[in-house]
Amino acid sequence: MQKIEQSKSLTEQTHDILLNAICSGEFEPGERLNQDEIAARLNVSRQPVNSAISMLKANGFVQDTGRRGVVVSQISPDQFQSIYEFRSAVEPFAIRLAHERKPADAEPRALAMLKRGWDAVQTKDPQAKIDADFEFHEMIYSWAGNDTLQNTMRTNWHHIRRSMAIVVRGTVSAETSWAEHAKIIEALMQGDVDCAEEAMRSHISRAMVKTISTLKDMQA
Repeated sequence: MQKIEQSKSLTEQTHDILLNAICSGEFEPGERLNQDEIAARLNVSRQPVNSAISMLKANGFVQDTGRRGVVVSQISPDQFQSIYEFRSAVEPFAIRLAHERKPADAEPRALAMLKRGWDAVQTKDPQAKIDADFEFHEMIYSWAGNDTLQNTMRTNWHHIRRSMAIVVRGTVSAETSWAEHAKIIEALMQGDVDCAEEAMRSHISRAMVKTISTLKDMQA
C-alpha cells in the first residue's frame, strides 16, 4: 500500500525558495531581505516569509543586524574550512560503507551519474555543475546506508552550495572535479576500497584548498 504524500506547507515552500536563492547567489552576502517585497513576489502573506527566515537564521544562512533588519550571512572561510575538515573524515568513511553496501546496480547508476556530470560541464551552466556535484556525493551517501551521515551531509551541502556558486565561476576546473569523481568510481567498482578512499580524501583536500583560497581572496 502506498503512503499518502502531503504537499509542503507554504512556510516550507518559501524556505526552499529563499534557500535556493541564497545558495545560488541570487541573494548575495550582506544583502537585506525585505519581508514585504518577498511576500509580494511569492504571492504569500508575511507569516510564511517570517517563519522561513527564522528557519534560515537558525541554520546560519541569514542574520539580524539591528537597524538593517535581516541580511544574508557572509561566507566565512573559517566556517568552510571546518566543513571541509569534517568532510575529509566522513566521506572516505562513506566510501568504505558504500563498498560494503552498494546496490547490485551500482555500476550502471554510477556511469549514468558520471555522464550527467560531464554533460553539466559541457553546458557551462554553473547551477547545473553544482547540482550534478551534489548528486554525485549524495549517491555515495545513499550507498553508505547510514541515515545520520546522509542527513548531516545534506545540511552541510546547502552551505557548500553557497561557496560553489562562487568557486565554479572562478578558476576551479569542473573537468578536474569530474575526472576525480571518475577515479573514485573506478576504484570503488573494482573493489579497491583503499584506493577509492584515498581518491575521495584527495578530492576533498583539493576542493578545500581552492575554496578557502577563493573566499579569502574575496575578503582581501
